[in-house]
Amino acid sequence: MSEAEGSTARVPAPARAQGPGGTARSRNGERPHKPDWRGWKFMGPFVLVFVFVFVLPVLYAIYLSLYEKRMIGGNVFVGLANYVRLLKDGQFWSSVGRVALFTVVQVPIMLFLAALMALALDSLKLHGTRFFRITTFLPYAVPAVVAALMWGFIYGTKYGMVGSLNQWLGTHIDVLQPSVLLAAIGNINTWEFTGYNMLIFYSSLSTVPHSLYEAAAIDGASEWQIVRSIKVPELKSSLVITVIFSIIGSFQLFNEPSVLQTMVPGNAITTYYTPNMYAYNLSFMGGQSNYAAALAIVMAIITMVAAYAVQLRGMKEQMQ
Repeated sequence: MSEAEGSTARVPAPARAQGPGGTARSRNGERPHKPDWRGWKFMGPFVLVFVFVFVLPVLYAIYLSLYEKRMIGGNVFVGLANYVRLLKDGQFWSSVGRVALFTVVQVPIMLFLAALMALALDSLKLHGTRFFRITTFLPYAVPAVVAALMWGFIYGTKYGMVGSLNQWLGTHIDVLQPSVLLAAIGNINTWEFTGYNMLIFYSSLSTVPHSLYEAAAIDGASEWQIVRSIKVPELKSSLVITVIFSIIGSFQLFNEPSVLQTMVPGNAITTYYTPNMYAYNLSFMGGQSNYAAALAIVMAIITMVAAYAVQLRGMKEQMQ
């Protein structure tokens, strides 16, 4: 072996650089990448609450919907039998159709009124804006059960405001009769949630700089043109949110008809008046918790599909 070859063979491999405290570094001086768990630690409390409050109850409901409680044998696995039975249940589809009609009629009226209130507040021509903002939002702070009780006494023909008006005018108005009962419930919901949606619209309008309105006014735009060309397009993003929330709330209609059930004469509000009432009565009154779980899962799917369709429509309009 030559001297050159021997010297080459004896050259040691380059040692890895040592950082402060003896930490190993790569050739370029950077420390090897290690996973950073700080984000997961920060999200940990929320993830735990989300899993225990939302994920586990949904999984348990799906589990219950696949079984049937029988007098002999206890809970028996029946697969999709509860879902097949539900698809043939006329009472269920009657309740779904009722809340769908309620949503189609009540939600546009409520959001139209909320948008008008928000535009009035943003116009800076309304006196007492703080008082108006508080008073319109105040009904949302009233619990739904209390609001239903209050309006139930107002609607009463033997007592309350409607009964007094009938005596004074000599009329026979009855807003709790079956033909207009759904509209009466819609009026309660509109009174409760218009102020809430108004604040969402108003916060969206507040992001528009007033210099833009001043520039449009200098260019000769009228107040109506400013509303149509600047303010209304600004409401589109918040409109999608309010529509989705309103659809979810309408399909969960329960408090108002449940409270009014004892105030309405006859059997105008049945045990299956809304899907939530039907599920409640099946589970707690009829002892059919497995069938009620299947109903809840199906209603969750219907609600998600409707909300997702609205979201897709809103995203397409924003991209255009």
